[in-house]
Amino acid sequence: MDRRSLIAKSSVAGLAGLLAACGKTEAPAPAAAPAAAPAAPAAPAVQTGQTIRWRLASSFPKSLDTIYGTAEVFSKKVSDMTGGKFQISVHAGGELMPAFGVVDGVEKASVEMAHTAPYYFYGKDPTFCLGCAIPFGFNSRQMTSWMYEGNGLKLMREFYAKYNIVNLPGGNTGAQMGGWFRKEVKSVADLKGLKFRTNPFAGKVLEPFGVIPQSIPGADLYPALEKGTIDALEWVGPYDDQKLGFNKIAPFYYYPGWWEGGPQLDFYINSKAWEGLSSEYKAVVEAAASHAHITLQARYDAKNPIAIKELVGAGTKLRGFTPDVMSAAFKSAQQIYSDLNNSNPEWKKIYPDYSKFLADSNVWFRYAEGGFDRFMQMQKL
Repeated sequence: MDRRSLIAKSSVAGLAGLLAACGKTEAPAPAAAPAAAPAAPAAPAVQTGQTIRWRLASSFPKSLDTIYGTAEVFSKKVSDMTGGKFQISVHAGGELMPAFGVVDGVEKASVEMAHTAPYYFYGKDPTFCLGCAIPFGFNSRQMTSWMYEGNGLKLMREFYAKYNIVNLPGGNTGAQMGGWFRKEVKSVADLKGLKFRTNPFAGKVLEPFGVIPQSIPGADLYPALEKGTIDALEWVGPYDDQKLGFNKIAPFYYYPGWWEGGPQLDFYINSKAWEGLSSEYKAVVEAAASHAHITLQARYDAKNPIAIKELVGAGTKLRGFTPDVMSAAFKSAQQIYSDLNNSNPEWKKIYPDYSKFLADSNVWFRYAEGGFDRFMQMQKL
């Protein structure tokens, strides 16, 4: 469904809901026909029929009110917009299936939908990552723009079709931090032998420098760092990281997370479950997903500034990745993209459009947005 269709259908459903909310049970009669017979009750179409019940498998632990909470925001909005006629229960990673098993769960219809970070599934196909984040890719606004106004949503849906998945944007964290390290990383040489938990694509970029990538669900990160199973890790940013307690073990906090400048989470919906919905219900689901999408980054943008001050105040040592680390990683990433263009047909269907959109968008962001941001970050307010 394209954006204009969604707006039109959401408007129809919204008008019906407004009439019901205001206590109106009849549609207003035309002014020119006062003698017309009373209209039939105007109950919203989305409130008719039996209650629909879905299950949503999250890849995240309940302790993260930000990411896990986004699925709850979505579920509540669907219920509110349908008068309780469409209920979606949210289940934390590991409750119904492993955190990294949600694609299989949706594909096989073990659950109707999931909420996850697509780049977790690099092992299935690196093309998944284009629906989330790739190293030195989009920032959050560019990602949303590509999805809704570019070809992103269309291209990713064509890819996901073979997994019986219909996708909807499900939040963006904004640019993430580079992670927590026991020791300083002053050069590329300091990366050799480092057991680093990161997303699979970032791990692939770092492998040439001797990094040993680790893929570990969020709920298991603190024990892994505490026991020395890993030397360093990255998760999201100050708010979540402080809550998970990484600063108690690793003192050095690096930035930026160049592997995810604007990582988008997704709602994955089983294609048969999606097609079984009425057009009104589809419009509700899309509108609720858009609401949740905006809410996630708003929460992070509100909570991260407070958390970073508290972390630094408690002794965290902020460090920026050195130019040689950034440049070497950028070069490694570009080589991987070139190789994938030559070896992966699914990647090649999407990446050229992605990269062109990014190049065009950067022309704009370089001046107005970038110029304003560079100046403002130097000011003391």
